[in-house]
Amino acid sequence: MASPSSVEATKQLWDDTLTRLLNLSTATVTRNTELEARLNEVELELSVWKQAHSAALDVAERDKKIYALQVATLNSQIASLQALSTQSPLILCIIDGDRNVFVESLLIQGLQGGRQAAQQLTKGVAEYIQDQDLPIGSGVVFSVVIFFNKKRLLDTLVSHFICTADQLDAFLLGFSQASPRFWIVDVGSGKEAVDGKIKDYLQTYGRFPQTLRIIFGGGNENSYMPTLTAMENEQLLGKVVILQSYDDLASEIRSLNLPSLRIDGLFMDNDPFYGTKRSGPNPLDGLWSITTNGGLMSPRSPPVSSLSQGEGKFIDPTKPLHKQSPPPCNEHYLMSCSKGGSCKYSHDYILTPEQLVALSKNAKKAPCNYLKNGLICPHGDGCCWGHKCPNGPSCFHLSKGKCWFKGDAMHSPVD
Repeated sequence: MASPSSVEATKQLWDDTLTRLLNLSTATVTRNTELEARLNEVELELSVWKQAHSAALDVAERDKKIYALQVATLNSQIASLQALSTQSPLILCIIDGDRNVFVESLLIQGLQGGRQAAQQLTKGVAEYIQDQDLPIGSGVVFSVVIFFNKKRLLDTLVSHFICTADQLDAFLLGFSQASPRFWIVDVGSGKEAVDGKIKDYLQTYGRFPQTLRIIFGGGNENSYMPTLTAMENEQLLGKVVILQSYDDLASEIRSLNLPSLRIDGLFMDNDPFYGTKRSGPNPLDGLWSITTNGGLMSPRSPPVSSLSQGEGKFIDPTKPLHKQSPPPCNEHYLMSCSKGGSCKYSHDYILTPEQLVALSKNAKKAPCNYLKNGLICPHGDGCCWGHKCPNGPSCFHLSKGKCWFKGDAMHSPVD
């Protein structure tokens, strides 16, 4: 039988063991509670991060689409710029018509004077470009735009007995008829109207990669200096050539050391707006006639039969051009007609720029006789006749052997 002391010791041992077990159980429960709380916190954080990650993916996907669109746009713009750079070089003549006034001997000739002025301007620019040995090839485009205040110019010319209103109107018509790319723009009244148009043209066309030269007739004025300075900062000033009508350039423009071109007998040497009135009008001088080449004036075109002022006649608006009696001569208006007075077509019509464009489009529908007969066309791109069938390789008449365009390669794809 165990002694009382032994029983007491055993009881104490069990009490201690139970106490330790209770303490361990309490600690375990407390720890589990803490871990569950921490797990809940971690799961909440994970949920937040998942949402943030999902949102970031959505943003990244949107950005990816935006960037892809921007890249496509940039590629398109680059392709457009490359296409522009391969286009025909442009020589643009911009003239301030308020400060550069054509000479009286041309103004008083009316229609023929306008044509002669266009011929002289084209010839002068062509000779300058040739002297500079610029790489223009055969596809150069020459365009002229004149900005002016017609009312102010007319009032001045009439009050100084330089020309009549009818003569000025006919002159302007003759000049604009010289080529579909010759424009005369009346900007109306306003001191800055002409300046604003010209400044915008200088900067806009100066940035075009195909613009080879800008022949700039700004008169003896410093008002265009800010624009020219801006072009200099953009390294575009090398495209500008000053069309000089006065003996001396404005001091600030002269400081730019730009190349200059002067065409004798084209513009007045001084500004008629500040001149003095004369006693009366001068008699008419001899008249000129000119021809054109491919829609642009040819500087080497020989003169053909002259028309006295007032002999020109207008198109019957109720009939198309080819049904006029007689129809206008395509070669006379678009190139040069070698038949002269023996030509069965008319050289006497006064054609508007729109009618010249229509005439050119109609002429392209008929084949060039040189190519049709297997020869090289001496006029090249300046030929007014068609070098390719407008219907291209899918021409219905070609399949029947009845197409007028019979030369080699005349049914290649139309550009």
